[in-house]
Amino acid sequence: MATISAGDFRNGKVFVMDGQVMQVVEFQHVKPGKGAAFVRTKMKNVVTGAVTETSFNPTAKFDEASVERRTMEYSYNDGDLYYFMDPETYELEPYNADVLADNFKFVKENDPCTVYSALGSVYNIEGPTFANLVVTSTEPGFKGDTATNVTKPAILETGAEVKVPLFIEEGEKITIDTRTGEYLSRCKD
Repeated sequence: MATISAGDFRNGKVFVMDGQVMQVVEFQHVKPGKGAAFVRTKMKNVVTGAVTETSFNPTAKFDEASVERRTMEYSYNDGDLYYFMDPETYELEPYNADVLADNFKFVKENDPCTVYSALGSVYNIEGPTFANLVVTSTEPGFKGDTATNVTKPAILETGAEVKVPLFIEEGEKITIDTRTGEYLSRCKD
């Protein structure tokens, strides 16, 4: 296994500490006026989901955990279990809701998702970066209201709520950036 020093931490970096797989959520290099520099780190245990904050000496060494990424198709959910199909074997695999990324609210059935695992444990499932979704409900825009950058709330087919321009109507298909939840454009199709 490759090693990584605390001085090389970046957001999303995955490493092994005390037999546990940890992912860096936030980090900050601190150089006080007196004393040695250190790295203040907020990290998440990828198996339990527990978040802790610790300070490390920048030269502290850890084993880098290898992260496996697989593309799977979202099938359906049953309570807190979400089922994903392996496109090669057609087997369904259930995962708990707590491993789903924030952008999962924009995922609909049959969308491809990336499943991240380390040391055999799945710790994150992300949907696609962009989603084309139908607006299922929104207030009608007012004729003559042409102020720029004015938005209104809209509910999408997945149940997610986003802000859209006034000219968007129910039944229209729009493109969303799932990382930020921002409206990008109307769909061409």
